[in-house]
Amino acid sequence: MKDDTGPSAVSIRTLLGRATGRFRRDQRGATAVEFALIALPFFALLFAILETALMFLVGQALETATEDSARLIRTGQAQQQGFDADAFRDSICDQVVVLYKCPTKLILDVRTADDFAGVDLSTPVAAGQLDDDDFGYDDGNGESIVVVRAFYEWPTVTQFLGGGFTKLANGNHLLTAAAAFRNEPFPW
Repeated sequence: MKDDTGPSAVSIRTLLGRATGRFRRDQRGATAVEFALIALPFFALLFAILETALMFLVGQALETATEDSARLIRTGQAQQQGFDADAFRDSICDQVVVLYKCPTKLILDVRTADDFAGVDLSTPVAAGQLDDDDFGYDDGNGESIVVVRAFYEWPTVTQFLGGGFTKLANGNHLLTAAAAFRNEPFPW
């Protein structure tokens, strides 16, 4: 007696075997599937590399601008022109066009020291925040030892960057530039 309720178990296995075999042999979508598997890590790595390169570029531009502006103090030009913290900040920001919101986000600390051994070039970060309570502007007199430190909070997109960057609690990185020198012996 024949069962008319549906195909036999043998025919279902045969159909499934044929469909599975066709699926295994079909290579038309393999490239798309492989790309989908590696696309996210690839683009994340690509953006991290680009962001790191941009951060190094901006950091170097900040270093150069800080050194060039510190020369104004070292030669006595800043003292002669009556520079204050805002004027000195503007002299740095005029040289660094890649810093977004430079005049409002650039934080400076210009101070004198008794000797080079007492110069503090550490990054004052406490609890994930830049601690600028003791910052000021003192460009000294002739032959004074002066330390210029500039800090800029760089916004990040790829949050998994680490390495040697000073990371703040909000995920941004703190770019720093410093110069320590003895003023020339100007009479003012």
